[in-house]
Amino acid sequence: MEYKDYYKILGVDKSAGEQEIKNSFRKLAKKYHPDLNPDNKEAEKKFKEVNEAYEVLSDPEKKKQYDTFGSSYNFSNGQNFDPSQYGFDFGNGSYTYTTGGDFSDFFNMFFGGMSGGSSSSRGFGINFDDILGGKNRKSRKKPNYESEIEVTLKDAYKGVKKDVRLSIGGQVKNITVNVPAGIKPSQKVRVKGDKYGLDSDILFKVKILTGTDTVLDGLDMVRKLEVYPWQAALGDKIDVETFKGKIRLSLPKNVSSGKKIKLRGNGYKDMKGNSGDLYLEVSIVNPNYSKEELDLFEKLKELHEK
Repeated sequence: MEYKDYYKILGVDKSAGEQEIKNSFRKLAKKYHPDLNPDNKEAEKKFKEVNEAYEVLSDPEKKKQYDTFGSSYNFSNGQNFDPSQYGFDFGNGSYTYTTGGDFSDFFNMFFGGMSGGSSSSRGFGINFDDILGGKNRKSRKKPNYESEIEVTLKDAYKGVKKDVRLSIGGQVKNITVNVPAGIKPSQKVRVKGDKYGLDSDILFKVKILTGTDTVLDGLDMVRKLEVYPWQAALGDKIDVETFKGKIRLSLPKNVSSGKKIKLRGNGYKDMKGNSGDLYLEVSIVNPNYSKEELDLFEKLKELHEK
């Protein structure tokens, strides 16, 4: 039986979130839709594969079971395997296995008995705890160790090497973690455990510290831009620091607090090279005014009220 790499079919990483998976599915489903590809058998095949991949990756339970099986046996796309060698016992004939009309044998072997599966398949439930629990498995690697690492937004953007100390199994280990440029919040960095005398790898969940004046929204960044009242009224030239370097910003006249100024392509950049935008949110602030300055405000108030 052929192992199906659903992530490869949809063109997304295993770390892809729900929205990224949905966006990729919509794009590919439109590309291979039968209405746009009449009498095209290859497009029809691709369309079915895309639907099958989304059926699994969009369902948290199916996705979890699929990920567990794939990572446990280290299968790759298109690899053939004998299900009976991995604990898939078809019994003594009590189950009649047939292929679903819209889904592959591989899908029906796993999910034929679950809700959302193909209505034309006579599937059956698979006990994944038994299959992956040990008795049907020739070798079982110990679970990965897990920890968390904090990096600044700038370090996450550019990439950074950090040294951390962990206590594992009663031993203190000095671990070097290479955080790649463009990593996203909650993504994980794997460190090979055998390098440090450990029997499993270490997965570091990345926490990105943005500070109090910046918000990371996907690949877009929103940062406060503090200006004085006269700058907001008259406009001004302001130097703004970005990850790409310094930019000379032209602040428009009569700008108000809450107004967002967009700097295209100056947001966060992920590991694939995709960039977001930087939004500067105007915040009007008041310095400590001198008596002379306050007198000028009084005159301005009088003029405004005439």
